[in-house]
Amino acid sequence: MNKKKKRIKRTISHFKKSNLDLINKIIRILSWLLPGLVIKRWMITSAIGLLTSLLGIAIWTNLRPLYWLIGFFFWLMTFLTSILPVSVLGPLILIIGLLLIGIGQNRSINSIQKALVPEKNTFLVDALRVNSKLNRGPNIVAIGGGTGLSTLLKGLKSYSNNITAIVNVSDDGGSSGVLREQLGVQPPGDIRNCLAALSNEEPTLTRLFQYRFSGGTGLEGHSFGNLFLSALTTITGSLEKAVQASSKVLAVQGQVLPATNTDVRLWAELEDGEKIFGESNISRSKQMISRIGYLPENPSALPSALESIKEADLIVLGPGSLYTSLLPNLLVPEIVGALLQNSAPKIYISNLMTQPGETDGLDVLQHIKSIERQLSNFGVRNRIFNAILSQVPFEKSPLVDYYQSKGAVPVICNKQKLVEDGYYVLQAPLYSRKITPTLRHDPRRLARAVMFMYKKLKKIN
Repeated sequence: MNKKKKRIKRTISHFKKSNLDLINKIIRILSWLLPGLVIKRWMITSAIGLLTSLLGIAIWTNLRPLYWLIGFFFWLMTFLTSILPVSVLGPLILIIGLLLIGIGQNRSINSIQKALVPEKNTFLVDALRVNSKLNRGPNIVAIGGGTGLSTLLKGLKSYSNNITAIVNVSDDGGSSGVLREQLGVQPPGDIRNCLAALSNEEPTLTRLFQYRFSGGTGLEGHSFGNLFLSALTTITGSLEKAVQASSKVLAVQGQVLPATNTDVRLWAELEDGEKIFGESNISRSKQMISRIGYLPENPSALPSALESIKEADLIVLGPGSLYTSLLPNLLVPEIVGALLQNSAPKIYISNLMTQPGETDGLDVLQHIKSIERQLSNFGVRNRIFNAILSQVPFEKSPLVDYYQSKGAVPVICNKQKLVEDGYYVLQAPLYSRKITPTLRHDPRRLARAVMFMYKKLKKIN
């Protein structure tokens, strides 16, 4: 008796699952009719094209094929209705026709899906719906460098296909510094990270691009992506063209652009008047920085970068090292001019922690004032970034204590003071909750907060 009950339960369960699968398939088929997939219009266009072609053939041949077709059709109708009554034959042929259409479309879509979306449990219609949504996403320009920018890009690519990353190219340390010195190319490191962040290619290829050699004479410390970009720069003649070629290989969602094609060197003037040269030296400085600059001065911007800023719906600066990742991009006068001309929302994303030797003791207000002070050196009096995204106060944790032991403290956000000063401020939990040896922004949390601010600022403006 128990075996019989179990068998009945299994049968009912299997029946329910089959029905559910059938309903899901029907829903998925109907999903092709949703707006925005750009499928229906071309199917209708193809159908109209077929009918038009048939009409053209009929007219060209003086309607003879049409008469033959009509005659054959009436003969076939007479023959079939002599076998079965009309009330049975009509619905039967209709069902057969619909089944053939369904089988044909299903097999065609499956073949296309295997070629375009090989991942298991991913349906082509779902991929098209996501892609359609991303294509309608806002034009976003993200400005910065270092790991902060690549972290932001990982999150933003879930909201738009129209992303442009404008990357600082003054790095002179590590693998980038060695390649820059020995090959005379612009530093590829930060650009490599951004390409990997926006890549939609298979994870293996992305990991290969980020792979860093741990041994080998002359190879130790270099990443494959840095070598690849440096080689392409030599072949194509510029980092911009090398990045374009790499973007195709990695199926990059959006574009990554160097802030300038000029080979620039960063310098900083400390509070005591001393000048230090080179980004790596500046990041190790133990004194407060009063201003920074480039050698040569006033490098030109890429036309594509200026065009992206001009068309941007949203512009984001940060997160990243204030003086060695963010501000260097604003040392290109044409970029600053383009930012001033665009009235789109512009958001500054604050760092989680201060950086010893670079931003000791600076709160959010002092960070943004440092940016404005640097811009005033170029005669800019208007405020560019009037919206600020910052981390909510940290809870006590061993990781925060560890940072404090190394001289870094959480960047304090005095929201009331900032609001009184005319800034729009959002505080949100932005750090990653994963257990890691470093405090990092979480890509999803960060991008979600940025898009929330974008919608709010659009309504205000």
